Amino acid sequence: MSSMQRYVGRGVIVTGGASGIGLRAAERFLSEGAAVALWDADQAKLDAAKASLGAKAHIFRLDVTSPVAVEEAALASNDALGRIDALVCSAGVAGKNALVVDYPVDEWKRVLDINLNGLFYCNRYVAPHMVKRGYGRIVNVASIAGKEGNPTASAYSASKAAVIGFTKSLGKELAKTGVTVNCITPATVETPILQQVSQAHIDYMRSKIPMERFGTVDEMAAIISWLASEECSFTTGAVFDVSGGRATY
Repeated sequence: MSSMQRYVGRGVIVTGGASGIGLRAAERFLSEGAAVALWDADQAKLDAAKASLGAKAHIFRLDVTSPVAVEEAALASNDALGRIDALVCSAGVAGKNALVVDYPVDEWKRVLDINLNGLFYCNRYVAPHMVKRGYGRIVNVASIAGKEGNPTASAYSASKAAVIGFTKSLGKELAKTGVTVNCITPATVETPILQQVSQAHIDYMRSKIPMERFGTVDEMAAIISWLASEECSFTTGAVFDVSGGRATY
């Protein structure tokens, strides 16, 4: 864990903040002095996170697929934190494993709604708070699947490819505002999301990583905390690979 204090006086929103990468990132921000708003759909996990993180962690239960809920949470978080300096979009689902020709249409829509539309709403309604103040950092969590396309994970792969394209677009739009927008493309990370996919798919994903291991939430939090800091001042619309050597471009 970092001993730096880059976030003293800063306010940070983390979606999917009650578990996995989001929770570890939140812990890192708090350790560096931030006040953090955790957005998540799971009230029990939010309550547990609040109990362990303390007074500077504010919890908000919401469904990111609701633009109304996201807009309201952005306003409430701005009030609770006093300011929004960074947004980390980590909320997401893996979706079912199935061939495209067998993929359930409703499941396709669900995965895209959470992973893409939900992320769009979060960026859409938080960015104006940053632009108004002339400073902000947005970090979207994509995936190496968005670059390579994992078989039997077409919905997830497509949603994460879209996140990459969206990040590049918004980064260019906000380039002169003091707000940077970047994304990370992890290979598989040891998080609860693995419970949503088959063992065969897990084995396939591990076999693709030259380091022959999965990433850790600490490794993801480390790069997120830099991208969300003042130090990341001349990088926007960029993709940062944290894939154990899997990425080829």
